[in-house]
Amino acid sequence: MSDFRKIVPGEIATPQLHQYLLGTIAPRPIAFASTVDKEGNVNLSPFSFFNVFSANPPILVFSPARRGRDNTTKHTLDNVYEVPEVTISIVNHDMVEQMSLASTEYDRGVNEFVKSGLTPVDSEKVKPPRVAEAPASFECKVIEIKPLGNEGGAGVLVICEVLLAHIEERIILDNQIDPIKLDAVSRMGGNWYCRAQGDALFEIEKPIKNKGMGVDQIPKSIKNSKVLTGNDLGKLGNVERLPTQEEIDEFSKEPEVSSILEYVDHEPDQIQDELHKLAAQHLEAGDAISAWKVLLQDY
Repeated sequence: MSDFRKIVPGEIATPQLHQYLLGTIAPRPIAFASTVDKEGNVNLSPFSFFNVFSANPPILVFSPARRGRDNTTKHTLDNVYEVPEVTISIVNHDMVEQMSLASTEYDRGVNEFVKSGLTPVDSEKVKPPRVAEAPASFECKVIEIKPLGNEGGAGVLVICEVLLAHIEERIILDNQIDPIKLDAVSRMGGNWYCRAQGDALFEIEKPIKNKGMGVDQIPKSIKNSKVLTGNDLGKLGNVERLPTQEEIDEFSKEPEVSSILEYVDHEPDQIQDELHKLAAQHLEAGDAISAWKVLLQDY
């Protein structure tokens, strides 16, 4: 088992704990929040303490935390107290550098739309404008502001109800969002970001239509494999039924299986390892049933 460093909040400095939290709880989506103060001055700032928490009603929550160095509050938070409205835009890779520039702590009253070169578009239901370049934006009313503490580093939950959503038609496919066309960017720790593109995207079928038998039902000789990973076991445990003995016997005639079973110099442990390697290949290809047919061969 790996060595672990034990971190007790309160026993280390808040900035260090902050870095540990942001570095491990990642990637985090980014709320590009546009707000206005009571004089109508616009502010635009990104926040990675953000997510969606309800669909009915549609609720988004982000947290403009108190600054750790001096316990001051951010202009975004000051604004939503004055005008409880916000537009939240989604950041994609095409605008990530401009988003980062908008995170600069400019003086109060400075419009980050101007500084970043991003384009404001008038909202229909709220006062703050949305970001034209964003693939999706949400016009929201602020229904609650909940401070989580009074010291530097304390979060302040801004709970927002979506009144109107703007989503680019090009990223919608069969009434779902195409993650490749969305090309979303998320926040990691330090200076690091993550782009949801290429090998970073992969699919896992949700176990909604079927009820997997579970890893606990896998024989110990397979569960304790030197070859199969935890992800492999998860795939095996997601099947509802095992193949029949007739299906297993028929599969033994497959050249890839018979070549392992018929090799006379193989020791039982070596045969098992070779079968497990073959099963892993089937799992990688998304064929868990064939993997089971390999693993359940009698040798």
